[in-house]
Amino acid sequence: MNDWHLRYQGLDPSTEGLREALCTLGNGYFATRGAAIESIADGIHYPGTYLAGGYDRLVSEVAGRSVENEDLVNLPNWLALRWRITGGDWFDPARVELLECEQVLDMQRGVLERVLRLRDDAGRCTRVAERRLVHMEQPHLAAVELRITAENWSGTIEVRSAIDGRVRNAGVERYRQLDGQHLEPLQARCDAEALFLKMRTRQSRLEVALAARTRLWRDGDDVTPAPALHEEADRVAQTFGLKQGEGETITVEKVVALFTSRDHAISECGLAASELIKTAANYPALLESHALAWAHLWRRFDIGIAELDTAVGDHNTCVLRLHIFHLLQTTSPHSIDLDVGVPARGWHGEAYRGHIFWDELFIFPLLNLRLPEITRSLLLYRYRRLDAARANARQAGYAGAMYPWQSGSDGREETQRLHLNPRSGRWMVDSTHLQRHVNAAIAYNIWQYYQASGDIEFISFSGAEVFLEIARFWASIATYNDKLGRYEIRGVIGPDEFQTGYPGAESPGLNNHAYTNLMAVWVLWRARDLLAILPEERRHELCERLTLTDRELAHWDEVSSKMRIVFHSDGIISQFEGYDELEEFDWDGYRARYGDIHRLDRILEAEGDTPNRYKAAKQADVLMLFYLFSAEELAELFGRLGYPFEYETIPRNVAYYAQRSSNGSTLSRVVHAWVLSRSDRPQSWQVFQEALGSDVADIQGGTTREGIHLGAMAGTVDMVQRCYTGIVTQGDTLWFNPCIPQALAQLQMCLRYRGHALDVNVTQQRLEIRARKSNAAPIRIGLRELVHELAAGESRRFDLRPPRRRAAAPAKRV
Repeated sequence: MNDWHLRYQGLDPSTEGLREALCTLGNGYFATRGAAIESIADGIHYPGTYLAGGYDRLVSEVAGRSVENEDLVNLPNWLALRWRITGGDWFDPARVELLECEQVLDMQRGVLERVLRLRDDAGRCTRVAERRLVHMEQPHLAAVELRITAENWSGTIEVRSAIDGRVRNAGVERYRQLDGQHLEPLQARCDAEALFLKMRTRQSRLEVALAARTRLWRDGDDVTPAPALHEEADRVAQTFGLKQGEGETITVEKVVALFTSRDHAISECGLAASELIKTAANYPALLESHALAWAHLWRRFDIGIAELDTAVGDHNTCVLRLHIFHLLQTTSPHSIDLDVGVPARGWHGEAYRGHIFWDELFIFPLLNLRLPEITRSLLLYRYRRLDAARANARQAGYAGAMYPWQSGSDGREETQRLHLNPRSGRWMVDSTHLQRHVNAAIAYNIWQYYQASGDIEFISFSGAEVFLEIARFWASIATYNDKLGRYEIRGVIGPDEFQTGYPGAESPGLNNHAYTNLMAVWVLWRARDLLAILPEERRHELCERLTLTDRELAHWDEVSSKMRIVFHSDGIISQFEGYDELEEFDWDGYRARYGDIHRLDRILEAEGDTPNRYKAAKQADVLMLFYLFSAEELAELFGRLGYPFEYETIPRNVAYYAQRSSNGSTLSRVVHAWVLSRSDRPQSWQVFQEALGSDVADIQGGTTREGIHLGAMAGTVDMVQRCYTGIVTQGDTLWFNPCIPQALAQLQMCLRYRGHALDVNVTQQRLEIRARKSNAAPIRIGLRELVHELAAGESRRFDLRPPRRRAAAPAKRV
């Protein structure tokens, strides 16, 4: 591993799935896992291809019940490319002697490379070099180049190129009891020029067409022979035979076009794929334009860190770039033209069925300050589903908009009603749809996007309506407790999915969940500010359209000033009402018995127990408050409610909940590192590095192979971007308060803020900000308590060293 390359040596069947997920290539429109071109889904390999927003809904019979699930569909395998020496077996790495084996992900250019040297049973040595791309500039194209060198033999080789539609969703073991056959064939054909396969999803009726062109080259000359053709309803293939002399290299080039029936500016997806493949450039030309598109993205997104320990620094830089790389393969400029959200596991696998949760809360900050146009498009995914959210709220007996915990194609609640515990083999009732805090996350994202971009047009015509309907929901779900003189929110679940109800209770849900209640307060309070920034005419129109009256706004003010927050007797913020009455958990005992207790919920259920009995969290929800808000903002919120909030509140709660969390969520370490950054920089840096390893090291024991954890990936980059630089976008000002870890000597990045491209350089001693030349209006830069104006083309340098104390003046003699 170096700054730009993720390297793997040899073959290890136990980690092949992890490699395939981490070596996925994508462009925001579709993505293909990093499986070997010759592989099939066999329990070790899983060559999946996924379309952004490509869902299908099926009903399965599970545990005596009919269960409906909407899945991200595994599309036909376009990678399929095999070779053999005539008379021998098709190449299989497991059936030959590997003399050399290396796989390299080149993140700088967005290319996956593989080099093999092998010796077969006949003693013939062959060198095989493969490289592939999913085109970042032309989103419908992908390509593979395969170079086969006969080192000590001559003869005839055969090459088989295929598009294989005999695929199903089987990438997540615990889902395999569900119906995973989403595709049905529509049209297949092949000739000497191209392969073509068109299929359709069974329920959503999404048509997917792929066309492939395969050519063979020797020393730059096209030597493509007439192929033998193989055509089935769901698979097409060409087989080429070609003589090869000792020492010669044959290059095989496969270019693929992928279109769907939902694409813009086409007549029909099959025709579009067939026409594009005729004119698509060859691999070298495609690589050149693809690499240029990646270079443009890296100029915006790269982060440079210089560490005192250079060896550790190279590793950390590489992992940070890997995380940025996968973010951009999931949400690229091509996402702007698509009606898609941000899936928690990327378009990299079938975990969580490709659904959208709240992870955008951790993802959008990185986009807001780099390419806010992507954030705007992803927020429009929520706006387009506002009516569905309104219907969800009405059905549950509330007003406003209630967004689902898991979202897919059309905005209905996609959370499964049953989930399988693979440790016990039992299907369990799933109550996580009660995570209403996703509503607050969406509103928070809208506000933060506006603060970074100043996009009043989006706020006026899309964002404000979503925000206000979410505020209306919070006011309606809150009920007044006459005895306490406080509003309460009851029967919800927080991000900590270990705690879903009270011990022995017949129905799920928790009361007065601190994070949920305080986020509701923030939304209701901030709604006033949102209305104030709208142009007068638009504000009047929106209030009329939503029948939003002064009386209703006054009720919002009352709810947001009288919400109940529960505390322990010692002043600790209770994660929810009754938390302090739960049993303490035997952490040491369970770690000694099981080792890995990240998924403590599964362990306890297999024992016939439940985490609902214990002070044991998957992730500590109270700490989310310190992740999202500064101490000053929290002091204002608690003050509005009439509750005390002192400086010691944060470190005391951090220490309390850190001891009671299993870090069962990859997001947990991001949050812990963030909240420790001011009070304990060495510990924050240590936890941050653990968070960096979440997917690369697969610290959750096998989950990354099912799809990367995009929220944790983006969250670690945002740690460097905002946390250690102290960046806050608030009050039409870009605030800085750097506090970089002692292990860092320097941090460099380019940010975008309200039309400006800003070069930021931070060391332990100074902060430098340079605004590149543009026509953007001057902006306000804040450092500590001072605000400075910065115009395009100007630079500012700030000394971060604490001011020297003046020597005491000598006492005057009387």
